[in-house]
Amino acid sequence: MRWGLVGASDIAATRVVPAMRRLGHEVSAVLSTSPERGRAYAAANAIPVSTTELDALLGRDDVDAVYISTTNELHHPQTLVAAAAGKHVLCEKPLALSVDDAWEMIAACREAGVVLATNHHLPAAGTHRAIRQLVAAGAVGRPLAVRVFHAVHLPDRLQGWRLTGQGRGAGVILDVTCHDAAAVRAILGRDAVEAAAVAVRQGPWEAVAEDAVVSALRYEGDVLVQTHDAFTVAYARTGLEVHGQEGSIVAVDVMTQDPGGLVTLRDRSGEREVQVTDRRDLYEAALEAFAGAVRGDGRPIVDGVDGAHALAVALAVKDAAESGRTVAVARGRDGTSPPEDR
Repeated sequence: MRWGLVGASDIAATRVVPAMRRLGHEVSAVLSTSPERGRAYAAANAIPVSTTELDALLGRDDVDAVYISTTNELHHPQTLVAAAAGKHVLCEKPLALSVDDAWEMIAACREAGVVLATNHHLPAAGTHRAIRQLVAAGAVGRPLAVRVFHAVHLPDRLQGWRLTGQGRGAGVILDVTCHDAAAVRAILGRDAVEAAAVAVRQGPWEAVAEDAVVSALRYEGDVLVQTHDAFTVAYARTGLEVHGQEGSIVAVDVMTQDPGGLVTLRDRSGEREVQVTDRRDLYEAALEAFAGAVRGDGRPIVDGVDGAHALAVALAVKDAAESGRTVAVARGRDGTSPPEDR
């Protein structure tokens, strides 16, 4: 597959482009709004062409798909233009800054006959797939609760618009909580119904949005989900737990970009480690599934619909934290879950 990068981003350089090349994909061009940055980025990452014009990148015959990793407010308009140009789209999270925009992106890609996927990496992890399989097989019985610990430290190199980007979706909720939502939906196979949350600013920096949040959500079937997300916790381990009537799954170090982590199952027979044989790079797994979907073989691990649901959860958490109310999670353009998603 031949790619055009829309955005000269850190995530593309450090994670996605290396994964593309390990799969034998080509990176044909990169778009940056700064000519100087674009040329330097292209040189540093062995990309033959840099441009400042989206139409120029989309008009290239050696671009089959685009990876959009610009700042959040640009995801929606750039996806619409890419779809109209007949290019498949892998878009960074959050898919957009509003649920309506996300569903417009989904509709545009469907109408154009191109694949839309969201770059939520966690459902591609072997640990998460193992947890999902255990839940689906009834290993814990009826699911009752999920706890997610995803409080990490925001590296210096990323302490830009995520903290100060007014209008760009700054804050930990749209950066991290949306990942939790994608992971929990994939594991449970259920949608969130409502959210409550408390958010604060804890970091030693000037920020326009929250950098730490605790949320409490109710999912379909009255499954309760608790999350703690932060940019401010430097030394903790991440984790995810699923508790059911017949057992519990406890997973440690599984909310990261790397394929490590330990999964343990506890039930009436005792405690045992779950053998996770799939330790593949998360981005490789996601890109391979995306390429398969482009060929008509399967679907992306996290498609546009999944990304829209994750965004809806994050926006409900943000609204709940700002308002002090319990907020219903939007379920589509008209407030309901679209029939084709059921």
